[in-house]
Amino acid sequence: MDLVQSVIAFKQSEWVARVQYALAAKILDQQQQTGTAVLKLLDAANQGLTRASDPLMTATTGLGAQLDTYG
Repeated sequence: MDLVQSVIAFKQSEWVARVQYALAAKILDQQQQTGTAVLKLLDAANQGLTRASDPLMTATTGLGAQLDTYG
């Protein structure tokens, strides 16, 4: 009877390990998707800042060139 119980315990632990591996894989996949989404969000924010600052830089370039300081 001890041999049968040992085999049953072994199979149960094997099943539990498979479930734990599957759960860990799902969690890692979910974290990767979240990380990818965060990177896309940061990239979009960076592009928005670049687009917003380009006209400002263009407008301020040479801003003082037309200023008459002698008159």
